[in-house]
Amino acid sequence: MADDLQSAVAGRLRRLGQRHTSGRRTLIDALARAGRPLTAAELVAAEAGLPQSTTYRNLALLEQAGVVHRVMGSDEYARFELTEEFTGNHHHHLVCVSCGAVEDFEAPKRVEKGLADAISELTSGTGFRAEAHRLDVLGTCAGCAS
Repeated sequence: MADDLQSAVAGRLRRLGQRHTSGRRTLIDALARAGRPLTAAELVAAEAGLPQSTTYRNLALLEQAGVVHRVMGSDEYARFELTEEFTGNHHHHLVCVSCGAVEDFEAPKRVEKGLADAISELTSGTGFRAEAHRLDVLGTCAGCAS
């Protein structure tokens, strides 16, 4: 699966005239293993030899290529995760307004259906065609609530 992921990313980068460098492969592997959105600092700390300045540039390029998605917490740090296109995993985020932590969660099918119905109702008659949705639930994590 990791090889398939890296091949798909390489193809996406090629279409933009970009190379699939070892640093970019390392970022993709780290994000695939994480299971949650990570800050650039967390990525640098987790991957020995990954320079901070290169990490920021590579994340920006991977975001531009549609490989990673930027998730904003309630703090000043952006977090990054692979897009659903590359993970096949549709999910949403719990965002702690106290510490800024971001956790993934999957909504039950009935909730996803309700969201799709609400979006359809909200956009009806506007000419806007919704392609996808994201839901960030703001609140306080268990660590900050205690």
